[in-house]
Amino acid sequence: MGKHFVEELKWRGMLHDSMPGVEEHLSEAMRSAYVGFDPTADSLHIGNLVPIMLLAHYQRCGHKPVALVGGATGMIGDPSGKSSERNLLDEATLRHNQEAIKNQLSHFLDFESNEANAAVLVNNYDWMKEFSFLDFIRDVGKHITVNYMMAKDSVKNRISSESSNDGMSFTEFTYQLVQGYDFLHLFRENDCSIQMGGSDQWGNITTGTELIRRIAKGKGFAITCPLITKSDGSKFGKSEGGNVWLDANRTSPYKFYQYWLNSSDEDAEKYIKIFTFLKQEEIEKLILEHSEMPHLRLLQKRLAEEITTMVHSKEELENAVKASKVLFSKSFKDDIKTLDEKTVLDIFEGVKQAEISKSEFGEGLDMIGALSAKTKFLSSNGEARRALKENAIAVNKVKVKEDYKLTYKDLINDKYIIISRGKKTNFILKVV
Repeated sequence: MGKHFVEELKWRGMLHDSMPGVEEHLSEAMRSAYVGFDPTADSLHIGNLVPIMLLAHYQRCGHKPVALVGGATGMIGDPSGKSSERNLLDEATLRHNQEAIKNQLSHFLDFESNEANAAVLVNNYDWMKEFSFLDFIRDVGKHITVNYMMAKDSVKNRISSESSNDGMSFTEFTYQLVQGYDFLHLFRENDCSIQMGGSDQWGNITTGTELIRRIAKGKGFAITCPLITKSDGSKFGKSEGGNVWLDANRTSPYKFYQYWLNSSDEDAEKYIKIFTFLKQEEIEKLILEHSEMPHLRLLQKRLAEEITTMVHSKEELENAVKASKVLFSKSFKDDIKTLDEKTVLDIFEGVKQAEISKSEFGEGLDMIGALSAKTKFLSSNGEARRALKENAIAVNKVKVKEDYKLTYKDLINDKYIIISRGKKTNFILKVV
């Protein structure tokens, strides 16, 4: 059982480090392991997917996953990999965020199972809120020396960082003690003997194992996964608009699908092992097929399909695939009408737009007005006429002549018209 989990992580490239003895510990019985999640937003993002997948594989291997929402630690801020402090949240916001996060985790973890290894969600605010400062420094703080805390990379890096002009607050300095206490608490109350997380969490996790050793006279273990990087050096999980979120309202399923679809060959080969549950033989077969026909982008397509279905749904995947193909569809207008307004705008993100009022639009708009006079899409009426004469203009992907008149029947979602010049230049006319 235990070896199976660690072996699974190894071939998938998901194991960075682990404490000696963890495989034997896992092989002896069903064990509980936890991962902490930051509740400062009401959605996780794809940077959280690796620890989520750790817990999901853990449960699939017969062990019990515990997802910890850091309500208390979210009020402080973790110095690991950060150059500044985070905003502090009130309890009502944290509770809302916790529910939203649980809903997202339930796509990967089974919280409803009647089996002994059903997933559990806990919030460290529940056991920290009644803990007085005096009790904490007496019962926990005295067991860890300042020298021990100062030796952690997360602390050393923050204190020596030039970008951190104000140094490090006491609040953040104590973060590792609070996280360490979480591990101790879960060890005592939930029989949780393993903490997992990103490689940047090693220092915080080992503080927890130290507290378990010194206070509970027990043995805790650490397992970390590598921090994901992109082959081109850009940051994984970021797009031009910032984080790629798991919440469809923050990152649409179309954009989510496109993020994975646009992976490089090198990244797709790595990601398909980490972010899907496909078996080793199937992945190896896919990699081989992809290497023989890279232009078909088989790896990227399968990766995007698997992860979009998991995070959103099969239906959202089908919509995302349809949206991806809509620009090249022979029945563009019919197909695009089946997409919601947000997806339509996502497809044409960055495309030049112009607004025209319904009164100006009136009974219709001539093509010179649509291309230049009313919109300035093209620099002059003369350029508009030339483009129309060259048969280079299309309305909703259908070629039109100068005598064509735009009417309400051309509107997509009752307000948009897509005007194209040639194959690559698109404009959006919005009737409001």
